[in-house]
Amino acid sequence: MSLADNQADFIIRRPDDWHLHLRDGEMLKAVLPHTSAHFGRAIIMPNLVPPVVKTSDAEAYLGRIKAALPAGHRFEPLMTLYLTERTDPADVELGVKSGLIKALKLYPAGATTNSDSGVRNIEAVYPVLEKMAEIDVPLLVHGEVTDADIDIFDREAVFIDRVLTPIRERFPSLRIVMEHVTTEDGVNFVKSAGDKTAATITTHHLIINRNAILVGGIKPHYYCLPVAKREKHRLALRAAATSGDGRFFLGTDSAPHSKSAKECACGCAGVFNASNTVNCLAHVFEEDGALDKLEAFMSLNGPAFYGLPANEERIRLFKTDAPLVLEDKITVDGDEVVVFDPGFPLFWRYETANA
Repeated sequence: MSLADNQADFIIRRPDDWHLHLRDGEMLKAVLPHTSAHFGRAIIMPNLVPPVVKTSDAEAYLGRIKAALPAGHRFEPLMTLYLTERTDPADVELGVKSGLIKALKLYPAGATTNSDSGVRNIEAVYPVLEKMAEIDVPLLVHGEVTDADIDIFDREAVFIDRVLTPIRERFPSLRIVMEHVTTEDGVNFVKSAGDKTAATITTHHLIINRNAILVGGIKPHYYCLPVAKREKHRLALRAAATSGDGRFFLGTDSAPHSKSAKECACGCAGVFNASNTVNCLAHVFEEDGALDKLEAFMSLNGPAFYGLPANEERIRLFKTDAPLVLEDKITVDGDEVVVFDPGFPLFWRYETANA
């Protein structure tokens, strides 16, 4: 990375998104261009209806993604499988060795959008985890318990104790990514768990805490799962993201829902941030005096953990005098998807740059 003396104009490798929801159908067609315009690759979440549980499902979904990709966009979808108690280790091995499957996703049943097919008895998937460790494919974890007696703000910490720590101890060679980590507990777990454990951090969890959702009226477009936590947890995430530690990298968890599905009596969880993440993160890292660590977080740490090369293409980031005017919503099939509002003006712009 090259930084100008005033840190207002610099070049980094094109970023990747290591946790992304593209949905399907008309929603896929509407949101994909907002990722493919900015990111070189993305780990694609498998929680469709029905979910992507077999290699053949992933192959078909990849075909639909490629068909929706705008002409001229250079973007590689990295496909995953939805881990269930019926997942066949042989099918996993087939998908991984073919080069199609890059990871498996563990959703505790009922933890988030379209997670009803998720795992209820973690020991039932141990044979699959054993095969994953053998063939060296990462396990991506939605790190929350769903027990009715556990407070929603404590779900991540309890999951670490009850589920993640036993998995880490039983399968020491298994690569694990704690997805969309939201707590100081999660950050500390990753730091203490060795180089086979990493975490993705979202754009919005670096910017908002739980007050943003609840103070002054309910803000449904800030509601996501895992839900944003106390300010001390947000600060722990900021410190991890801006540290340069290779075990932390960007996963936007950009999760589009229609406005009508968000602004209702039982609103859906999810934040759509694909279109302004790079602008937001430049602001965050500048604010924390860590612009020299931005490339590691967005462009280098993720590929290194997944055993992939960093993107050769570069982008140039530069700061403008006037705030940017960006889309605040996109139209999808007669409805709208609201873009994440960071709550502050954005001055960082970027463009493709020569290597």
